[in-house]
Amino acid sequence: MNSSKIIVIGSGFSSLSAACYLAKQGHQVTVLEKNKTVGGRARQFKKDGFVFDIGPTFYWMPDVFERFFNDFDKSTSDYYKLEKLNPAYQIYFGKNDSISISDNLDDIKKTFEAIESGSGNKLQKFIDKAHANYNIAIKDLVYKPGENLLEIINGKTFLKLHEFILTIKNQVSGYVKNEKLRKILEFPVLFLGAKPSNTPSFYNFMNYADFKLGTWHPKGGMYEVVKAMTTLAKSLGVNIITDSEVTNIELYNKKVTGVNTNNGLLKCDILLSGADYHHTESLLPENYRQYSETYWDKKTFAPSALLFYVGFNKKLKNVSHHTLFFDTDFEEHAKTIYDTKKWAEKPLFYASFPSITDDSSAPQNKESGIFLIPIAPDIEDTNNIREHYFSQLIQRVEKITGESLKEHILFKESYCVNNFKEDYHSYKGNAYGLANTLLQTHVLRPKLKSKKINNLYFCGQLTVPGPGVPPSLISGKIVSDLIKKYHQK
Repeated sequence: MNSSKIIVIGSGFSSLSAACYLAKQGHQVTVLEKNKTVGGRARQFKKDGFVFDIGPTFYWMPDVFERFFNDFDKSTSDYYKLEKLNPAYQIYFGKNDSISISDNLDDIKKTFEAIESGSGNKLQKFIDKAHANYNIAIKDLVYKPGENLLEIINGKTFLKLHEFILTIKNQVSGYVKNEKLRKILEFPVLFLGAKPSNTPSFYNFMNYADFKLGTWHPKGGMYEVVKAMTTLAKSLGVNIITDSEVTNIELYNKKVTGVNTNNGLLKCDILLSGADYHHTESLLPENYRQYSETYWDKKTFAPSALLFYVGFNKKLKNVSHHTLFFDTDFEEHAKTIYDTKKWAEKPLFYASFPSITDDSSAPQNKESGIFLIPIAPDIEDTNNIREHYFSQLIQRVEKITGESLKEHILFKESYCVNNFKEDYHSYKGNAYGLANTLLQTHVLRPKLKSKKINNLYFCGQLTVPGPGVPPSLISGKIVSDLIKKYHQK
């Protein structure tokens, strides 16, 4: 295979993954990142000795991370130390009313059984199904490029077709009746960016990832994974240039010849974009774009988010490293994201307190807190709105946990729709990409290879396999294989 000059736009997980695989194939790879630091949405925010992951905070599916590094004869342990969290996470349903999810299935079954008689054995059956689906997903589905249906139709998947018609919500209700237990089983699909009532039941493999593979924490935070991938990429000869925004894509005879950046023109043989798909196509003449504005506008996007990064001057009690606040109506909040597209009156939210586990994320005797409210993309975003929800959120945490917070806040920083648009050119300010609904699965997602330009490719959360960090790592591998397929002699 001849060596090609390949430019990769963006330095998120999918871009770094692809860059590593392409360099291993022998290509000259240059990664262009518009921001000052690598990592895309998985950047860091540091202040007064506090360290926050700006983006992803959950480390799920450790096997996918391990598989990535194994492909380069490395291991995650060569770069960072992992700790399995116990509890994996805690869910509050009301004042002093919470359920903690253990780090092993036997204890989780006991937790279920104590709440609903018979649910422990039913949970085992549910997880057995989820395990079978996980094996099919990882081995037969997610590492496919989504070029045609024949990639995924085989004996195993054919027997699972009904699970793409049933929804997670339907399936969960067949196993447990208790509303709290249902919410716990429906929670992981929030990572797929859609309502449980719109997500195919096949995606229950996320419950296997949750209850069997567990929730982990890389010492130093999720940014350690970015640093590890950056170190690996550079060791393979990848050139990474930050503060370098692509402003235009140069074309000749249905081929990309180079990109214009704020630092000048860079030539290439192949262009791969791990940046926002819609934004990348906006850098092309209209007749070379595959997808119209109408196409994008009709798509179901995963939520955006209102985030707060908060430093507290004391250690907190009654919360876990990952804590979810489901003390309000799950369905009502989901409607505001996907149906009415308005701010929820009393939204559900998630909080991460990494300094409970990791003393590198906050000074001694202090706590770092990350709060996230899922919201509709392209929603109104003002300072007044942000302040309103921060005040509500702090009041609710105080009331529910019995912990005083307000007078212990040293500082807070917020991040919302406008920031996603400004920092990542994110379409409608979405945070997680396209939702994994039935009509947005596999071949029905935007393509990895441009249909109109011979040497233009895409990867990341708007294409296959979908939103999340593990799928992004996989997306980088798939697109590198596709480039090899179409550009080897």
